Amino acid sequence: KPLLLELMEGRTKKSISEETGVSRSVLSSIGKGESTGFATAEKLSKGMGKPISDLFTITHSKDSLSPKTIKHYLTFVSDVMQYAVRMGMIQDNPCRGGRVTIPKAPAAEREVYTLEEAQRFLESLEDAPIKYKAFFILAIYGGLRRGEILGLEWKDLDFTECIIHIRRTSLYLSDRGVYTDTTKTAQSTRTLKLPASVFDVLRQLRAEQAEERLKLGDLWQDHDRLFTNQDGKPMHPNTPYHWLKRFCESTGQRFLGIHAFRHLNASLLIDAGADVTVVSRSLGHSQVSTTLNIYAHSFAEAQARASEAVADLLAFGKQA
Repeated sequence: KPLLLELMEGRTKKSISEETGVSRSVLSSIGKGESTGFATAEKLSKGMGKPISDLFTITHSKDSLSPKTIKHYLTFVSDVMQYAVRMGMIQDNPCRGGRVTIPKAPAAEREVYTLEEAQRFLESLEDAPIKYKAFFILAIYGGLRRGEILGLEWKDLDFTECIIHIRRTSLYLSDRGVYTDTTKTAQSTRTLKLPASVFDVLRQLRAEQAEERLKLGDLWQDHDRLFTNQDGKPMHPNTPYHWLKRFCESTGQRFLGIHAFRHLNASLLIDAGADVTVVSRSLGHSQVSTTLNIYAHSFAEAQARASEAVADLLAFGKQA
């Protein structure tokens, strides 16, 4: 509500964050009028010393829980039940043995950039800062997750063979800040060979970073990361997202978020005739079935095109 924005005006995000426990990135989104979760609204209202109803308009979602959330809840309850079995409190875990049915959610239509949109986006990156140009080129050509790109270190790159090693991910939590973690799954630790043109951009990034390091001298904090703040610290995971949103607005392009480039990469691989195993390994999925479930429609379209190509080559059903 307007009162909240008035209370925030004139104060730094840092001071508000320290008083309320709400991260600065979330405060930035709220300052733009975007919605937030109830728990965040409670923290902010308490820190401001105002009732939540004075600062926020509360809406109640009618949407059901996502299948992923339901699975998490089921796993938690099952762990509690299994502990009770071990303690002799109950004889059997009712959550095991397929006795709990998880409702299937309707498949959501995934928005993906078209080839023309991707080409236009790449062309518009020519005038972008090299840091963001390199980031989104890796997202498109490598299909990497945001955290995987931000976790890249210079020692992970083989400029001779044009190979990138995915070994870690960079994440953020309000109580920990930016931190390094292992990849999402064991299969996410992988090696990708990318076009030489991608490494030409990465060379430009390395040269610019070397200049920044020389300028700052002892003030530079060396973490060996490709993507950093001006002082060398690892970049906040939300920074590329907010930059992309502003960039799309200023250039009149469709904004679908960073993960859409990963879907674009998968779609291009499938269109090029890559089989499901290759696509799965490239994306770092834990199982091939994950790839099939996510991109079933793309594989079906590719198969249909292949069948039409076979039909065009054969004379069956054609009139002389």
